[in-house]
Amino acid sequence: MNDHNFDPIAEKFVKNIYGSDKGKIRKEVVWRELQDCIKRLNKPCLRILDAGGGFGFFSQKMAALGHQVVLCDISGELLKVAKTQLDGQPYQQNVTLLHCPIQSLSEHVTGQFDLILNHAVLEWLADPQATLTSLLQWLKDDGLMSLMFYNKEAQRFFNLVSGNLNFVELGMPRKKVVRLSPTNPLYERDVLNWLKQARMMTVQKTGVRVIHDYMKSPDVAENSFEQLLKMEMNYCHQEPYASLGRYTHLTLKREG
Repeated sequence: MNDHNFDPIAEKFVKNIYGSDKGKIRKEVVWRELQDCIKRLNKPCLRILDAGGGFGFFSQKMAALGHQVVLCDISGELLKVAKTQLDGQPYQQNVTLLHCPIQSLSEHVTGQFDLILNHAVLEWLADPQATLTSLLQWLKDDGLMSLMFYNKEAQRFFNLVSGNLNFVELGMPRKKVVRLSPTNPLYERDVLNWLKQARMMTVQKTGVRVIHDYMKSPDVAENSFEQLLKMEMNYCHQEPYASLGRYTHLTLKREG
């Protein structure tokens, strides 16, 4: 297995990732977590690394607030989209674009960062633990990490309530390549174990899409989106809902 590159479907990726109702929920929930990170760090100008950030949706929002952002991604096509979106913006100079895998960052950057973003990346990697561990070397001692990954327990629960019992009994084998479906969903317990080994601790855990993906009727999202979004925001930090999010978001800091 190789690390996944979205070059062949860059246009589809940009259109779908935040354009759908489920994408809008993901966008709003994660942005609230990032705003919380900014408040916790409490500095006028943060140095931020968006590792595997694609076309830099959140990079651009943070740059617009005056922060300095390094956006790296393995996909040259997605970085072209980022460049196009940045062209002419007053915060354009606040973003540095790097076409490289996370594992090659040392060839392009120096110093450490106040905040590192790594969103929906680990589940596409051949060796997520090694990549995560290497990424943490770029975090300042008093910095924060915003980590989000595709939750395998949520995948299992979704298939159980959908009646796909044989699929679950077989271990949810990957039968075919679905271009925007992650190749390597992760168990939260495994990620937390990797983080413990790296001496990282959780400041806040958030489930991303704790309701939407389990609803029986898509009409609810279409007809009552604002109410649904409010419910997602209300329950995303509460258990058992937080552990059922399609994605798990962790705000992290170093131990001690």
